Amino acid sequence: MIYQRALAIEMELQGINFQREFGMPLHYKGQNIGTRRVDFFVEKCIMVEIKALVNLEDVHLAQAMNYVEAYNLEIGLLVNFGAKSLQHKRVHNNKILKSGNHDN
Repeated sequence: MIYQRALAIEMELQGINFQREFGMPLHYKGQNIGTRRVDFFVEKCIMVEIKALVNLEDVHLAQAMNYVEAYNLEIGLLVNFGAKSLQHKRVHNNKILKSGNHDN
């Protein structure tokens, strides 16, 4: 995606540490069940998922929330470059917020 490449260039220019197309194994009851891949994993603590849609919908927000829970991160960003103006949502890991556990 062209927006992903442009954002990668910008983060490099700004000296921001990131991994692109970051995949992480998922486990269920101790068994590896596959991987999830997020667009960017920034500074080893924030996931950034990019879209290019006319409008963000609940399903996209749910996907981003699912990523922060799967990666056990406190926050993430959902960014949409496809609307008339840039859209972004900050997503929180409700499991961390409820437990008060902020260790990653």
